[in-house]
Amino acid sequence: MIVKLRRAPGVYLVGFMGSGKSTVGQLLAEELGWRFVDLDDDIEAREQMPITRIFSERGEPEFRRIEHECLAVRVNEVRDFRPLVLALGGGAFVQEQNRLILEKAGITIWLDCPFDLLERRVAGFEHRPLAKDPAGFRRLYEERRALYALSDYRVPIVGDDAAATVRAIMDLPGVF
Repeated sequence: MIVKLRRAPGVYLVGFMGSGKSTVGQLLAEELGWRFVDLDDDIEAREQMPITRIFSERGEPEFRRIEHECLAVRVNEVRDFRPLVLALGGGAFVQEQNRLILEKAGITIWLDCPFDLLERRVAGFEHRPLAKDPAGFRRLYEERRALYALSDYRVPIVGDDAAATVRAIMDLPGVF
């Protein structure tokens, strides 16, 4: 089934690290008949190094600059009516400049995952530089929630069933 969005053909999944943006995004893209891209993959391909190394060698401000440039490239593709489901990194939507370019580029959907589920999902993953400090991880989660709430839609995540999340997205009123 190929689905046409009522706005620009872009769906941008936002939410905290571990909320399922990549997994849900791939399934949603299949359902819609659209392309799927993970913004973190774009960044790593462009810079030819993992995000953890970008953070450690260049710092977060430089990472955020690169992230914004990669996002702008994808948004321009969508504006050229090339449908896309894009999974943003956990901090991308927090940046005001990113929210501004996404406003007219399709819809943003917040995958709102409870903290205990996120903790379980990211436990032991070394590729999550901002998850290494448990207290900082929780603080970051709490700080970002108000900004994620600026998304066009909020989809609560209640478990690990990505297909159920896709169904909830497809059922959002007035989206597809």
